[in-house]
Amino acid sequence: MEIKAHTATTAISGNTEARKVKVLSAELARAVKRLKDIKKNLVIVLEGYDASGKSGCAERIVKFMDEKDYHIMHTAAPSTEELSYCYMMRFWRSIPPMGKVALFDRSWYGRVLVERVDGFCSADDWNRAYREINDFERYLTCNGTLLMKFWLDVSEEEQLKRFRSRADDPAKRHKITEDDWQNRSKRKLYDDALYDMLKYTDTQFARWNIIPANDKKAARTAILDKITSAVNEALVQIMY
Repeated sequence: MEIKAHTATTAISGNTEARKVKVLSAELARAVKRLKDIKKNLVIVLEGYDASGKSGCAERIVKFMDEKDYHIMHTAAPSTEELSYCYMMRFWRSIPPMGKVALFDRSWYGRVLVERVDGFCSADDWNRAYREINDFERYLTCNGTLLMKFWLDVSEEEQLKRFRSRADDPAKRHKITEDDWQNRSKRKLYDDALYDMLKYTDTQFARWNIIPANDKKAARTAILDKITSAVNEALVQIMY
């Protein structure tokens, strides 16, 4: 009986969170339509450990937006062409015009996370990147960008559970790679890099939002609530 009662409660809670996500997604889509009126754009950064739910969250954020109003950048390793420019160039190119939204599923923070941990850049490069990132974000926010940064924090135990679920499901197996398992083995190094990232890039003009992500639906609700509140607050400030 206890198991059944727990299962029923979890189902009810899950349905409630799903409804909240739907309502907030619709509200955000309506608010985004008014961004152009106040000469602002919206940039959303989603960072987190592998399998923390970034892509699923991105899908919910833009679910009811007009496709003309947003684009999602799934940041991967830079191309040969991108490597011929300075590191931040490809991110500058993806910043949207006023009235539009850009959502980064991983972002410029790769330099101080994966590139640092895996040795894809020199220590001088990733140490210098904190200043470069802060300058970049300061410029954006001083020129009208609403910048929202989220770290989806998932425990090692929950991450392992999700990895195994992906590996055991043929429909999800493509989501798990050998690199993911290798990155998991470097968790301590990533924790150290994360600590420095938060220490040096949580600024007055571009705060980090740490979102507990063991519960995917609750994480999506929390993120959507923060984004929607920020956009609505910007709209109200301009009106009054």
